Amino acid sequence: MLVHDTALVFSRYARQTLRSRFQMLFGMLMPLLYLLFFGPLLTGLPLGGAGDSWQVLVPGLLLQLALFGSSFAGFAIIVEKNTGVVERMRVTPVSRLALLLGRVLRDGAVFVLQAVLLVLVAVAMGLRAPLAGVLIGFAFTGVLTVALASLSYALALRVARPHEFGPVVNATTMPLMLLSGLMLPMALAPGWLDLLSRLTPLRYLVDAMRAAYVGDYTGPAMLWGLLAAAALTTAGLTIGARLFRRAAQ
Repeated sequence: MLVHDTALVFSRYARQTLRSRFQMLFGMLMPLLYLLFFGPLLTGLPLGGAGDSWQVLVPGLLLQLALFGSSFAGFAIIVEKNTGVVERMRVTPVSRLALLLGRVLRDGAVFVLQAVLLVLVAVAMGLRAPLAGVLIGFAFTGVLTVALASLSYALALRVARPHEFGPVVNATTMPLMLLSGLMLPMALAPGWLDLLSRLTPLRYLVDAMRAAYVGDYTGPAMLWGLLAAAALTTAGLTIGARLFRRAAQ
């Protein structure tokens, strides 16, 4: 029943997304602008890591796409609460966990599709990376989306108005972006900043994706990235599922 209910919820929100193509296109506008206007400035520069500038920049942009897009996913729940959609779903026999999983799987599928489009543009601009590494990058993008979207929906269930939700998300995502080394490797940072960034789980996903883009699939960066991804996903789904169940009571 969980699989069946999840598929029902997923299909409902997938249809909504397909009817709003501008949402997908504008969602990748910021990473695409970074790719077009920031990427050429880094060409040929020593960035303190393996691979060329595109192999450093593109993984960071993919995770940036997932970070900002999934963190603001909870706005949809606030709108649904205010229009009575959540109340109507509570009286249905659909699994409460499926109400979360259907949403976050839709979000994961959307951002992986956007990631594919972004990588195709990057290849046209000069990115060269092994296919296996690119596919691993898509997997990390999807996992981060599921984890953060779950936390975003959980937060949205706890607030009543959008102006309460937005500042919390902004105050969380900006430090994550700056400390994780999304734009430039933290190897360029002073020692204290590099140490601080190691307390950020996203840092390990960034390092793992960059390792994958240069063909390093068995090094410590990949291991730490997998552990961080598993921890984030477990925490996000656990917290999200608990709050969805409480909201249904």
